[in-house]
Amino acid sequence: MKLNEFYRHYLSKLGQIYVENEASNITKMVFESLANISRADVIRNPEMEIESEIFSSLNQALEQLLNHQPIQYVLGEVWFYRLKFKVSEAVLIPRPETEELVEIAIEHLKKTKQKKVLDIGTGSGCIPISIKKNVPEINITSVDLSNKAIEIASENADNLQTKINFKALDFLDENNWKNLDVFDVIISNPPYIPDVEIQSMDKHVTAFEPHLALFVPDEDPLIFYKAILSFAQNHLDKNGNIFLETHENFADDVCALFKDAGYEAKVKNDLFDKPRMVLISRFH
Repeated sequence: MKLNEFYRHYLSKLGQIYVENEASNITKMVFESLANISRADVIRNPEMEIESEIFSSLNQALEQLLNHQPIQYVLGEVWFYRLKFKVSEAVLIPRPETEELVEIAIEHLKKTKQKKVLDIGTGSGCIPISIKKNVPEINITSVDLSNKAIEIASENADNLQTKINFKALDFLDENNWKNLDVFDVIISNPPYIPDVEIQSMDKHVTAFEPHLALFVPDEDPLIFYKAILSFAQNHLDKNGNIFLETHENFADDVCALFKDAGYEAKVKNDLFDKPRMVLISRFH
């Protein structure tokens, strides 16, 4: 099939499940990633015949996309904080709002002498690797319940030439805390979406992304934040800091949780003006 004809076919098919701009962006991403063909190439060489191997690869990707599989999983990669990370359905797809949390942590660490950092719920490793890449003198430990997530995070760390101390453990099990040190900074984007919201979310999220990294019980949506607070009592330095991503509906509750325990805490809105982060300091 000729290049322009197939490109238009791709756009048309994706237009059945995506709005026009999104279908166009996804088509562009797939052709560039899998075939090294840009939109400019399509314009310059509309009659070019697509090689059979590339044609097959693009068609396979189209089938996955039409099944609502996220583009990041189809391509097996995603850009986060100017770095390319490998992803699979074993890990959460990194979001732009998490980049904001990372930016805050990086700026803080560059200004202070704090060196020991704990990341809770590493997933693809995007948080600890991005921080370490920008503040190489620090030491980061990163934990996750999923062994598959740890494998992918470790591979990303190797590919991006960063040294992270990864540990596979269940953070909610307090018996595992004895395997962790005292830290200057704790950062986390933990699961925080109540189970009840599953029905209202997009299929490409609920059908493919790991529920373990997304959802929490309706009756205890702050379960991870409570655990982080309890852990911090003996594992956060007296002048330490905590940086948390939260559900917009629970940011005030998370903030109050730490304030009631004697910490300084404030809610910070993201670029879309939604309360998505809680920044915490300990001075006692």
